[in-house]
Parts: sequence; C-alpha cells; structure tokens
Amino acid sequence: MPFARLPPPPYWVVTFSSQRRDGDHGYAAMADRMVELAAQQPGYLGHESARGSDGFGITNSYWTDADSIRAWKRHIDHLQAQEKGRADWYSAYAVRVGRIERAYGMALPE
Repeated sequence: MPFARLPPPPYWVVTFSSQRRDGDHGYAAMADRMVELAAQQPGYLGHESARGSDGFGITNSYWTDADSIRAWKRHIDHLQAQEKGRADWYSAYAVRVGRIERAYGMALPE
C-alpha cells in the first residue's frame, strides 16, 4: 500500500495497533468495508496499514480534526465492527490519538 497523500500539518492521527486471533471470521470483508466507509466521512484524509505474519498490525488513519475522529468512533457501522473485533478478531489492541504538528520524509526517484 502506498503512503497516504496528506496535506501539510497540522492534522490528526488515530493509531490502531492490534494482535489478531487465528482465523478470518469475516475480518477481511469488514476491514475492507471500514476503509470504504471511513473514506466517506467528513474530515477523513487517508490511512496506512500493515500487518505481519504473526498477526500484529498497525493502522494509522488521518483526520482534519478531533471532532471528525469522535464522529467516526460513534458511527453505527464502526461501532458494530468494534464489538466484533473485541469478540472475534483481536486478542489485544491499543488506540492512540494525536495531533501531527510536523511531518517529513524522503523517496528515491522512480
């Protein structure tokens, strides 16, 4: 997955770190649905996600402001996915929310 194309800071990030349980149990379909749905929400800027073969993953979603993040957290479909995650998909997870004040990087020419 390529890097999210983001505006200059400031903006907000939600970091979701998780350890998956064995088996899919509908996870892949729900994850795809949540990406599609998040992209339709006011304030959504993009996301980046990676998961290792051991089931540990990190997803960063980027938002214009804290109110947009709170609205996404309370979205009915997202609430259902959160419940399913606690019940079926994750053995552990952590959510961290922060404001990005500065961002920089590099890329080699193609």
